Amino acid sequence: MNLPEAFSDKMRTLMGSEAFAALADSYNRSAYKGIRTNTLKMDNGRMRSLFPFETKAVPWCPTGFYIGGDVRPGKQVGYYAGLYYVQEPTAMTPAEALGAEPGDRVLDLCAAPGGKSTQLACKLNGRGVLISNEIVKSRSAVLASNMERMGIANSVILSAAPDKLMAGFTGYFNKILVDAPCSGEGMFRKDPDVLAEWQPERVIQCAARQWEILKTVDQLLAPGGELVYSTCTFSPEENEQIVERLIATDRYEVVPLALPGLADHGRPEWAATGERRVAGTLRIMPNHVAGEGHFVAKMRKLRDAENADMPVRRSKNKKRRSIWTRPAKKERADFHRFLKETALSLPDKDLWQAGDKLFAAPEGFAPRRLEGLKTLRFGLELGVFKTGRFEPAHALAMALMPENGGRRHEVTSADEAFAYLKGEPLRAAGLRGWTAVTWQGYPLGWGKASEGVIKNHYPKGLRIMKK
Repeated sequence: MNLPEAFSDKMRTLMGSEAFAALADSYNRSAYKGIRTNTLKMDNGRMRSLFPFETKAVPWCPTGFYIGGDVRPGKQVGYYAGLYYVQEPTAMTPAEALGAEPGDRVLDLCAAPGGKSTQLACKLNGRGVLISNEIVKSRSAVLASNMERMGIANSVILSAAPDKLMAGFTGYFNKILVDAPCSGEGMFRKDPDVLAEWQPERVIQCAARQWEILKTVDQLLAPGGELVYSTCTFSPEENEQIVERLIATDRYEVVPLALPGLADHGRPEWAATGERRVAGTLRIMPNHVAGEGHFVAKMRKLRDAENADMPVRRSKNKKRRSIWTRPAKKERADFHRFLKETALSLPDKDLWQAGDKLFAAPEGFAPRRLEGLKTLRFGLELGVFKTGRFEPAHALAMALMPENGGRRHEVTSADEAFAYLKGEPLRAAGLRGWTAVTWQGYPLGWGKASEGVIKNHYPKGLRIMKK
């Protein structure tokens, strides 16, 4: 691989000729592929028993596995059932480092395409709330689709500039993950476009942007809360020197990181002042591990600012009339009639309505915090009210577990599953009404049965063209 000359000169000076030669050589190897079990639906043993490809454990992620470069995990029925997430192995480190637990209030600030958010959701295990934000609208749609496929019910997906979150979330979160936009030097092997676009000036621009993002994050994180800041670059300006600036506020401390299989740490000599505490961060070097390049730092906020040492300009959200209401008696009756007719058993939900759509809120979360924010998904979308009836949402099907019961049609083969995913009707005797179509017991979506045929209700935008 032909690396940019300015990048090579800089890294050779920082690392020394021998170490840089090993790093440069790693770019000539093939990229690594991985998957991660969706523990909201199954455990590792069950996941590995269902799929034909060989796996090898990822040391730093208990639910992560390497797979062969010739494997196409996105072409398996289990992918569409949301049983695993396809993710580069070293990209699993930031969410592991954050250590989210059930009941936490978590923000994934730069969340698309969803690998870290889905991993955090597994950590929460349905408890607490996960706010997943992606400012780029096209990427936020991909994020929403991935979260839905994985059956995540306690998340809110936003597409907003970070400073706009302060109106509803100042001091709200106790865990925040910032996988910051960066110069991407660790991705040269995986993404040729990043290599082609790299320039020294981009490093400086990214560092300035990262600091502006963290100034907003400082307002969103509660004292005692923890922040994981990560990048996929090697540049000290975007890594050690950013952490160094946070330490200099005297309101953050480094939480030393140690993850299995990762031995490289932050380099104090690469910090502007030689700050030794940056040695508690992680550097993930592709010449030392099977994966791409990353930097991960964990910080604990000690207290709020007593003065404006990290001033941030706050954007005003447009005031709009709230779209959120409690469902009326008639709508509640229609929803409960649907549950009865389909024999579905759902736990008590905190129900909210926006227009004709019905949602179940995340634990202890009210939608008033979302006023003025572009909200793509709120909790679990249950369905939509039509004249005199209720129609279930695809998201509800993907969140169903065996204990929820309900009318179901189990496909008998992968061919039948792919026929459903292409939008074809299915044959099924003895069923009538809304039916969850399942594979190995895991829902793929809805159908509506009548006279021996299940009419396909798999979303048209998700349908596949071929097996």
